[in-house]
Amino acid sequence: MNKGVEKPSETLDDFEILYERCCGLDVHKKQITACLITPDQNGRPKREVRTFGTMTEDLLALHDWLLDNQCTHVAMESTGVYWKPVYNILEGSFKLFLVNASHIKAVPGRKKTDKLDAIWIARLLRVGLLKGSFIPEPEIRELRDLVRYRTTLIQEKAREIQRVQKILEDTNIKLSSVATDTSGVSARAILNSLIAGRTDPKSLAELAKGRLRKKIPELQKALRGVVKPHHRLLLSELLAHIEYIEESIARLNAEIEERMRPFAKQAQDLATIPGLKEFIPQIVISEVGVDLSSFPSAKHFASWLGVCPGKNESAGKNKSAKTKKGNSWLKSALIQAAWAASHTKDTYLSALFRRLVGRRGKKKALVAVAHAMTVIIYHVLTKGVPYHELGADYFLKLDRKGM
Repeated sequence: MNKGVEKPSETLDDFEILYERCCGLDVHKKQITACLITPDQNGRPKREVRTFGTMTEDLLALHDWLLDNQCTHVAMESTGVYWKPVYNILEGSFKLFLVNASHIKAVPGRKKTDKLDAIWIARLLRVGLLKGSFIPEPEIRELRDLVRYRTTLIQEKAREIQRVQKILEDTNIKLSSVATDTSGVSARAILNSLIAGRTDPKSLAELAKGRLRKKIPELQKALRGVVKPHHRLLLSELLAHIEYIEESIARLNAEIEERMRPFAKQAQDLATIPGLKEFIPQIVISEVGVDLSSFPSAKHFASWLGVCPGKNESAGKNKSAKTKKGNSWLKSALIQAAWAASHTKDTYLSALFRRLVGRRGKKKALVAVAHAMTVIIYHVLTKGVPYHELGADYFLKLDRKGM
């Protein structure tokens, strides 16, 4: 048996000390274990471990204890949402490191307890081996909460509309086969009439408005079905829920637009990028703000977001290079924007999509376009200028230069 292997925690003593007064927090739902490291009278590190609750009163006691001991840096794991109350209380008084849990995972072979985890975090922080996650300013975080909840409501509305279509299929009514928007004004009027008990296809089809009136003969065929009382009840509940969601979205939109006023210039610049229309600029600003100085380059920004290829090489062989997990909210919004950009005419991004889709497939081509958009967003926000279109013939010119 090999007994000459040094314990992983002992190797930290060989590193240069960066923070003499620091604290590591092991945060859970109901309790926090804190390890404070400070120098003693002889300059040697002294550890003190305490346990606190997670109520505001307990967090204030933790704050005062750290202040009394002249702590300067605090590190904790970014697990779940339990770090947020701690961050709210400690923000502004200490340099906080919110660290990815996988970066401070205990080395195999070490015992694992809350106390040992707190000590391990504190020791890593003391020698500068921890890198904090990107945390935007408080006003951006508040905007982020509003925008994320609006996104959730929009997704819920889409699910409810799909449920309406499912019920209509059960009644033999093919409204979605004729009307492209089953949540529009005409469709709402038809559904409300069905709920009220009207079943005559001709009278229902006459409720169509706008361009849908050109399809009245098709509507009459599509609206012939068998609507039972339980169908009417379900449709009534679903429409009421959809209307409630729409009212909530409208209130959120008003609040978001008000909070976006200080960032109107940046939002306008982002809107010049093909595909970044409607709510996408708001999502970008709510997730990263307008100050990207935390990211040294566009490559770092793309890596944080999770839209750049991975690298997994072993024994000279390249293995899976799939993208890593990043900011899922912004990443999904940019994939959606990439799909919109791929359908634009005479743009660099659409040319990039067509260049890649044939040999790489649609999904990888969309990720590549999202990566290009991420680089563009970085330069638009850091330089404070609108997007300059390169043109659909950009790659053609590039190929000619390489000949």
